[in-house]
Amino acid sequence: MTSDQIKSNGMKSLFTLLLCSSLRCHAVGLSDLLDRASQLSDKLHALSTSLTSDLDTHFPTMGRIMMPHPSTCHTSSLQTPNDKDQVLSVPESELLSLIRSLLLSWNDPLLLLALEAPTLAHPSNSAIYSKTKELQDNTHSLSAGLDISIMGNIGSSNSFTPLPFKGGNLGQDNTSRLIYFHFLLSCFRRDSHKIDSFLKVLRCRAAKLRPETC
Repeated sequence: MTSDQIKSNGMKSLFTLLLCSSLRCHAVGLSDLLDRASQLSDKLHALSTSLTSDLDTHFPTMGRIMMPHPSTCHTSSLQTPNDKDQVLSVPESELLSLIRSLLLSWNDPLLLLALEAPTLAHPSNSAIYSKTKELQDNTHSLSAGLDISIMGNIGSSNSFTPLPFKGGNLGQDNTSRLIYFHFLLSCFRRDSHKIDSFLKVLRCRAAKLRPETC
């Protein structure tokens, strides 16, 4: 066995151990663990989509015009693959780094959303809070499965630095708060789709499927 093969097997063992501790599994393979992580990322995207639908039921007429452009999302500066072909060409360690960086970058924004949701000027703010808290909890669960102390053995620890989030509040008036809440949620929804796509490619590779089927 070559040194590269030993290193690759070591990385898979570490990742398996990490995901297993986070997802509370017993003696299952890497492919199964990645499948469970993918199910969790599916849930994140579904929750963010459901929250967007809830907000849209009572969204200001001018909200779409006033909403910041997606390019101003705090994670926009992170260079990620633009399409499936690019994702398939990225090494596993880099995909894991991107996933971890995105998850870390959402710790503070999700905390802000959870704190602000109960007082939103929206008739469904109670349901919005419940889903936002669930979104925060599930994101933390997935993040725990990619703990930095283990991931440092797979990729450069510098890749895991969270992107800075400068928003300390949603705004001063009810309309601004609702619009910025929706904006942050749309940013997260976009990033959750990336995380889900990257995890599914990793799962596909672990199952040794042909690239075109991933």
